[in-house]
Amino acid sequence: MEKRVTFGGGVLPYLLVLPQMIITAVFFLWPASQAVYQSVQLPDPFGLSTTFVWLDNFKFLLSDRYYLESFQTTAVFSVAVTVLSMGLALLFAVMADGVIRGASTHKTLLIWPYAVAPAIAGVVWLFLFNPSIGVVAFYLKYAGYHWNHVLNANEAMLLVVVAAAWKQISYNFLFFLAGLQAIPRSLIEAAAIDGAGGWHRFRTITFPLLSPTTFFLLVVNIVYAFFDTFGIIHTVTAGGPERATMILVYKVYADGFVGQDLGSSAAQSVILMVIVAALTVVQFRFIERRVHY
Repeated sequence: MEKRVTFGGGVLPYLLVLPQMIITAVFFLWPASQAVYQSVQLPDPFGLSTTFVWLDNFKFLLSDRYYLESFQTTAVFSVAVTVLSMGLALLFAVMADGVIRGASTHKTLLIWPYAVAPAIAGVVWLFLFNPSIGVVAFYLKYAGYHWNHVLNANEAMLLVVVAAAWKQISYNFLFFLAGLQAIPRSLIEAAAIDGAGGWHRFRTITFPLLSPTTFFLLVVNIVYAFFDTFGIIHTVTAGGPERATMILVYKVYADGFVGQDLGSSAAQSVILMVIVAALTVVQFRFIERRVHY
């Protein structure tokens, strides 16, 4: 006979979910509603009063060349971080899954970078590639290449992409490794007995069975590239040189907290929220069709 958990009264279930509802309301619904409200307001230069301007803040943003350029910068940055972090994490997971001796040591060392805060990760890579004192920059100069991400836009973008991907590799590695270990070994052994090579087994058996994990990580990594890389951008390049690394989330900060244009900053945050929500819906609507559960 199947046993089911039942509640004696109608109040207890609501009391159990009440803490989560309060947290969601305080830390998400209230800030989001304030961002929407401020996006249609224009504060005076002293911040003492505001004027209701309808959609003028949005119209100004969509006609601003610098803001439109940040869309392209964000797209390049997000795609590069997602592809690099997921690709390397999958490679490391496949390699670690086949390690027999010292497997725990390999896995522990690969997980460690996830414990580093984004700002600290940015500082680490900044010191490594500092044009004056950086170790990597010194050896590049010794090899004949003068690295200077402070002046070179492509080098600045490359540096923040590498720093952001390095921070996220450990997270992706954990999920890919768990997905690999959940695949029945009998399938791999049967394919090997039939004469399938290593790459053929991975392409036709392993990777399709990893599609739920890959889809989940794709969504998480895109959200990470859009939002959680603020600390890395701020510590490494601060959006420069010449706005070459000015992604959308950092422009919200630069216009709102540095430029004190709160109306424009709030409008940018609303647009960014809509973009990420739309990307997530598109991924679940179209990409999930290729997922094999």
